[in-house]
Amino acid sequence: MTDESGDAAPEDETGAESSPPQQPHRQGWRSNDGLELSATIWEPSPSRPCKPDVLCLAGLSRNARDFGALAEMLAARGHRVVAMDYRGRGHSGRHPDWRTYSIEQETADIDAGLDALDLSRVVVVGTSRGGLHGMLLAWRAPERVAGLVLNDIGPTIERGGLRRLSGAIGRRMAAHDWSEAAELLKTSLSGQFPSLDEAGWRRFAGQLYSEAAEGLLLDYDARLANTLGEIDEETETPDFWPVFEAIRAIPVLAIRGALSDILSAETFAEMGERHPGTRLHLVEDEGHAPLLWDTETQETIAGFASSRG
Repeated sequence: MTDESGDAAPEDETGAESSPPQQPHRQGWRSNDGLELSATIWEPSPSRPCKPDVLCLAGLSRNARDFGALAEMLAARGHRVVAMDYRGRGHSGRHPDWRTYSIEQETADIDAGLDALDLSRVVVVGTSRGGLHGMLLAWRAPERVAGLVLNDIGPTIERGGLRRLSGAIGRRMAAHDWSEAAELLKTSLSGQFPSLDEAGWRRFAGQLYSEAAEGLLLDYDARLANTLGEIDEETETPDFWPVFEAIRAIPVLAIRGALSDILSAETFAEMGERHPGTRLHLVEDEGHAPLLWDTETQETIAGFASSRG
């Protein structure tokens, strides 16, 4: 069958046609301390069979736009996709006390959002910090998690990667224009994404920066840097192995960027050994965290999510 342009409509992994994506919309809710929070929602096509809802949770300084390409594809195949912005990021409010930018407070915000957005059971796609939140959600409320996609995060977090992040977050927030924003990203992250071309860096900048009166700004509260502090060889990193072991009943798709300095190859392999329900997917020539732009990774996630219904 063809679409209105005469071109063949795309098919999903089952051979069924995908419907054109609808425009996303935003919906908000209030946290337990009164802060306005936001999620971007891609609704499934009404002509498609209902598939499991997908909850997308971003990295420490990232926002819902990280999931745009993936969400469009999943929504076209029948999933409702909800990408939450943590407090201090994206379209969610900035709090006067940066100490509320904590895992504990974000946990409460996520739980409130699940209720407000009528998400009773979801497949979680969590990038970096979002994956930690996904593991914690599966641990405290396993009935709400049908499956868990961990994008470049695992029970052991590499100190060297944390040190790199702590040296970058909040340090240079502004760019004069999109060309400068793309160049700044290329300068700082070319080691993680060596094959990204100029158009790719510009696309990447569009996910991280937003327009402001003073030009372009990274779309997060610079005070997030305070939550990391100084990372050195003596800094203890969190141990999530007990949580990972406790969610053995939850199916997991673990994704690693082959150049990642956050999720080591050793930890990645051990995840498959210690959690028999874990499927491993390696993204070549990308580091932390895989962008989720490539067709192979998107199809892998789509197949995992659709099988959780």
